[in-house]
Amino acid sequence: MSHNPVRSFVVTLAVVTAGSVASWSERAYAGQHGALGGEWRSYAGDAGSTKYSPLDEITTENFGALELSWRWVSVDGKLDLDALRDRYPALRVANDTANISINGLKGTPLMVGNTLYLSTPLSQVAAIDAATGQTRWVYDPRSYAAGIPIMVLGFSNRGLAYWSDGERGHVIWATGDAMMHAVDAVTGVPVTGFGENGSVDLMRGISRARRDPPPINYSVTSPPVVCNDVVVVGSAVSDQPRFMESPPGHVRGFDARTGALRWTFHTVPQPGEFGHDTWEAGAASYSGNANVWTMMSADPELGYAYLPVGNATNDHYGGHRPGANLFANSLVAVDCATGQRVWHFQMVHHDLWDYDPPAAPNLVDITVDGRRVPAVAQVTKHAFTFVFDRVTGDPVWPIEERAVSPSTVPGEWTSPTQPFPTKPPSFDRQGVTVDDLIDFTPELRAEAVDLLDGYLYGPMFTPPSLIGTGPDDTKGTIALPGYIGGANWNGAAADPETGILYVPSITQPIIPALVQLGPDQSNLRYSRGQMRPPGGPDGLPLFKGPYGRITAIDLNRGEIAWQRPNGLGSPAVRDHARLQEVDLPPLGSGRDFLLVTPTLLISAQQTPGAGGGWVLAGRDKATGDVVAEIPLPGRSIGAPMTYEVGGRQHIAVTIRGPRDAPPELIALALPRDGGV
Repeated sequence: MSHNPVRSFVVTLAVVTAGSVASWSERAYAGQHGALGGEWRSYAGDAGSTKYSPLDEITTENFGALELSWRWVSVDGKLDLDALRDRYPALRVANDTANISINGLKGTPLMVGNTLYLSTPLSQVAAIDAATGQTRWVYDPRSYAAGIPIMVLGFSNRGLAYWSDGERGHVIWATGDAMMHAVDAVTGVPVTGFGENGSVDLMRGISRARRDPPPINYSVTSPPVVCNDVVVVGSAVSDQPRFMESPPGHVRGFDARTGALRWTFHTVPQPGEFGHDTWEAGAASYSGNANVWTMMSADPELGYAYLPVGNATNDHYGGHRPGANLFANSLVAVDCATGQRVWHFQMVHHDLWDYDPPAAPNLVDITVDGRRVPAVAQVTKHAFTFVFDRVTGDPVWPIEERAVSPSTVPGEWTSPTQPFPTKPPSFDRQGVTVDDLIDFTPELRAEAVDLLDGYLYGPMFTPPSLIGTGPDDTKGTIALPGYIGGANWNGAAADPETGILYVPSITQPIIPALVQLGPDQSNLRYSRGQMRPPGGPDGLPLFKGPYGRITAIDLNRGEIAWQRPNGLGSPAVRDHARLQEVDLPPLGSGRDFLLVTPTLLISAQQTPGAGGGWVLAGRDKATGDVVAEIPLPGRSIGAPMTYEVGGRQHIAVTIRGPRDAPPELIALALPRDGGV
């Protein structure tokens, strides 16, 4: 991978008020308050990923009066994509698909002083006037010059980090070409004392692969987390390798002032390190991944960072990596200053289902049986919520090792048990039975039963199976939840005042079918085939709904407070010809992004609302009932955030508009009269 030495920036409207880099310390976070001072200085509001703000101008009574305050068009749309393709032949940028496109404006902006900071799919960063939506400056690191699309996601960037010493502030982010950059928050000029002229090459110290040519596919898609004066950075490593060898996903801490490497935590333990023996037959010497591709959390007061470590190479066949495979599929607490492991818990042993932890763990203090517990809650793809004391790593409620089925795939190694939390209950469907099949009409149910025949299915952790024409082959194993959840990178939101965790999830079964590859294709014995959901009758889902939901979990009791479908459901289902005479309940579909305030649970829905469009929904936190829906000019594609500027509370969210138009960041606020 080569890096273009030319890093350009453009400064426009660089008039920023004195409050833009306010004196502030990350140590103000104590796991209790969410975002502070009307700002939003971390991806999820605070380092503890609560997605909570104490701002209360917008309430259940006036949410329905919200109106558009301003719209900002992504600066990626100003780039000449045709010229970029000519200049960088390896570059693949499309403007017409959800994934490999400039349309995936997934980021959530930060807000400091009176300025918003947002990253784009092509890793540009813009500073935006929080009151007007006017662009102040843009920095383009030209990460696209490497011409390498990010894994299977195309170009993608979910957000930024912010660090301040009280006098100056740095905006810090990492990019698709595996570089980390720091620019001055006021001017957008690279911080010359950070790395080499404001940039750090994240490939240094990471083995690209052990083959020739190397399957590089190493980049960063999610924001770093700042813990005091250390920037903790993960990585995105391709989860569809064709070889046993893959880059390791080691997590590193860098000095926030200088960009110097402070420490490296080996997610695949090296010889002599704790956990190395869980990679049997020398698998640690060549296996990779085990990377933190999603968001992380930190408790700067305690001095710990919490790493949701992903699964190891290869996703659905582990015969080449026998053993439990620490620290893959684990929540690991490390000391922010040294990177030393404090505690860990592996949530899936020897993963064969792509059940890696997909979201930032939520830090929230709770009261359990009269005892105050500084907790960390990790939601998972397989619909569990693992809750620990974030100081000691002790489970708040017992976690049981239960026997699971062994694999029938030749050469596979399977763990005899898997961890099951006794509390809280699962927040989405787990495992497959005939009772789960679509039952809108008796005819549809009978057809669904016929379609299920030939698949392997059963309780959660039923292993993948071979697909093919052999006597022991099947149509594949149906995994539910599938590899996209359950929960995913949109994660959960926590209310620090009540200890309630709000979890958006989807019911999406998948067939992780295994196929055999020839020696000219791979040195893996088996690899996953085409990933697809099992087909249902006449194009309908094979399983009954709801297909998307929001669950409120009372972490003080370890119980579900309420659960609601997130909308009426997809028109493709509700308007189906065979359901015209059926009185369908709300089916939910898609995945929500959540924001919590003192009175509201705010949901940026990826599914059509009652009017057929995309909406921002305000819900009563205590019941989940919708109090109002605000039509959006496009589909929400990132998590909403809220901030205050000029004494006025705003809610900002990124949206995708018409197919040929660049995505936008929009801000909503109450009318000047307050909307009452």
